[in-house]
Amino acid sequence: MTDITSTSMASFHLIRYDSADAMRHMAFDRPLLRRTGGLTFWRLLGTGRGRSMSLGADLRRWALFAVWREEADLEAFLRDSPIAERWRAEAVERWQVRLAPLGSRGTWGGRDPFPPDVVRQGGSGPVAVLTRASIRARRLAAFYRSVPRVDRLLARQDGCLASVGVGEWPLARQATFSLWRDAAAMRRFAYGDDEHLRVVARVRADDWYSEELFARFIPYGSEGTWNGSDPLA
Repeated sequence: MTDITSTSMASFHLIRYDSADAMRHMAFDRPLLRRTGGLTFWRLLGTGRGRSMSLGADLRRWALFAVWREEADLEAFLRDSPIAERWRAEAVERWQVRLAPLGSRGTWGGRDPFPPDVVRQGGSGPVAVLTRASIRARRLAAFYRSVPRVDRLLARQDGCLASVGVGEWPLARQATFSLWRDAAAMRRFAYGDDEHLRVVARVRADDWYSEELFARFIPYGSEGTWNGSDPLA
């Protein structure tokens, strides 16, 4: 049985505009987010064209990952923030999901965004995964040579409902947000695919990352569409 009774939670928002001019919001939204009540951690993120971390950027689509002190703070943001108001007025497509943390390891910007008391017990339903890394400059070429292979692996995974590459900085600070039918499907990709295991082994052996974070969530309360549909519907 899934337990999401703890108050702290996260959210992921994927917003598509009709023009690349939307990139200006990356600068203008930061002061507003810094003043948002109950927002304990956040990152504004560009998105790639592939299913994982990639070189190709989609300048019309942007993302926000946020961690909230409690769900009421997210509700207030969605109701009152000029950022959320602009999403409603200007976005040609938007999708968002609430996320109950199941567990995490690693850091993002030198800290773990999820305090220990928010970890829940998982269930048998869908799982969301966030993988994030700061890539060492000397390993960038090797990293991006591996990206098409990971994209192909994700595309053929039966249990992967949706996936998008996101990032803070061009090239060096990258992440992937993915949705899985259940934890078993996610584990089959992570530990049961020999090709994926070879990529992971190279990451460890050659020390590709200076920092990384892996986090799992129970996704719930999704709204809107992602590439024309809600992958959790």
